[in-house]
Amino acid sequence: MTRHVASVELDRLLDLARDIALEAAEFAAEARRGGVEVAATKSTPTDIVTAVDRDTESLIRERILAARPDDGILGEEGAERFGTSGLTWVVDPIDGTVNFLYGAPSWAVSIAVVEEPAEPSSWRALVGIVVNPSNGEVYEARAGGGARLGSTALHVTTGVPLGRALVGTGFGYAAEVRREQAAVLLALLPQVRDVRRNGSAALELCGVAAGRLDAFYEHGLSPWDHAAAALIVREAGARVGGARGGAEGAELVLAAAPGLYEELESALAAAGAWA
Repeated sequence: MTRHVASVELDRLLDLARDIALEAAEFAAEARRGGVEVAATKSTPTDIVTAVDRDTESLIRERILAARPDDGILGEEGAERFGTSGLTWVVDPIDGTVNFLYGAPSWAVSIAVVEEPAEPSSWRALVGIVVNPSNGEVYEARAGGGARLGSTALHVTTGVPLGRALVGTGFGYAAEVRREQAAVLLALLPQVRDVRRNGSAALELCGVAAGRLDAFYEHGLSPWDHAAAALIVREAGARVGGARGGAEGAELVLAAAPGLYEELESALAAAGAWA
């Protein structure tokens, strides 16, 4: 059952999440300056993890438990803890690890707090923080409180038809998944202004919130990839959802202003995005 969280508690959660994310971002950036190597692979040889991913997640976990020992944690690099408070922290210590490895500037620390159960189809996101250490940008939102980039309120671009939409997307790691995604993209590309792919789903969703993209879609994302950014773009006025009119999740994360959302959803369905 959804637990009532007062506005003052949301503000405290947001402040804590911001402090932790900023510390983690500086920790990861400093480690990057010292050089990075692949520590292991996950789903495929191209799906990598670095020691910095793990160390950054450990830092975030320590800070959360020191401040809120009763909360749960769900992290990309294995930090899973069931809490008793009804709240779970959903953590991606480095979203865009390949960019991080190569020194490309599009990677981020992403932290959200959600009401359990910690599953995108049924959770309620309360606060979200996405920090890009490469340029110092801090995106944030709390439920019902709007979204901001630093001190600037964010609003999605409205009134853009599909044919003039700049659309962000991303691709999976498995070869067969990429083939299917490429087929969908091949059908979609002639229908939009253009397509962008920067390698960080969190930053691309925040790009929609900031008006740098008109829409974003991707298949195969994990909860930590979009937990914080989906709240941010939703609080900026976007509609966020998934396949067949459902909630965002592994099958699809789709975000755009209402109107464009419906057009893009129809175009993706016609392209066989969830056939």
